Amino acid sequence: MRNVLTLLLCLALSACASSALVTGTPRAPIDPSQVRVYFQAPPGGFEEIALLESNSGAFTYGEQNKMNSVVAKLRKEAAKLGANGVLFRGTADGYGGGGMSVGAGGGRVGGSSFSGGGVGINISPRQKYARGIAIYVASPAAVDETPPPPAPASAPEPQPQR
Repeated sequence: MRNVLTLLLCLALSACASSALVTGTPRAPIDPSQVRVYFQAPPGGFEEIALLESNSGAFTYGEQNKMNSVVAKLRKEAAKLGANGVLFRGTADGYGGGGMSVGAGGGRVGGSSFSGGGVGINISPRQKYARGIAIYVASPAAVDETPPPPAPASAPEPQPQR
């Protein structure tokens, strides 16, 4: 039983992983609160340190909570590398999500028969994945860190009448 719990804990922790591919020169780690998120290249240029990827985790519910989770993880990974900025490169939704399974079975052994059934429900939400570039900005100017508004959705094309 202890081995099963240990395995489940390891799986849960690995589901919340972030990764960094170092492409530049890391610096001394800083506090994640000092890492700024840029949605476009900062004025004055920057030095690339690493390519970052993150996910929201298997037990994060709500779109805003998922977004907050992936951005916080990108900032944390960048801070470990001494980057004072993350150039945000986008998000994607993972596959999967909730589902339900039903099973039944039966049989006969000797003179006795048996039957059984079960229902399985998966309530874990879809994860959100994010990408960014850990960057070092020599003199960060005051910039708007608000993400740009989403592009307007196009209206569906009318179907020809027959």
